[in-house]
Amino acid sequence: MNRKKENRPNNPHNLRKAVFLRRGFALYAAVVAACSLAMPALAATTDPLAVIGNLNTFIFSVIRAIGLILLGWGIVQIGLSLQSHDPSQRSQGFLTLAGGIIITFAKEILDLIIGTGA
Repeated sequence: MNRKKENRPNNPHNLRKAVFLRRGFALYAAVVAACSLAMPALAATTDPLAVIGNLNTFIFSVIRAIGLILLGWGIVQIGLSLQSHDPSQRSQGFLTLAGGIIITFAKEILDLIIGTGA
């Protein structure tokens, strides 16, 4: 059973090749990281409060979407409770429906409370 000398794990040629491959991969990873993570610093020329306003709009749109989902789920629960004549599920459905309405119109409710009418 003759094994080739190149395939032996302790062969110095294979060790040098492995070290070369490791160093090459480390260099490649460093170059890729430097190219992908390098971003120019751009100063905003617009009002910085506009960014906060955009974030505010985005957060309230997400809250409105969650409220609409709860509103739909409340309607489904009420429909199922009417079908199965289950009063506890009906009350749970009405509570979910009311919560969905409140969450859907949270921005308008807060604007009314604060008095910043849009």
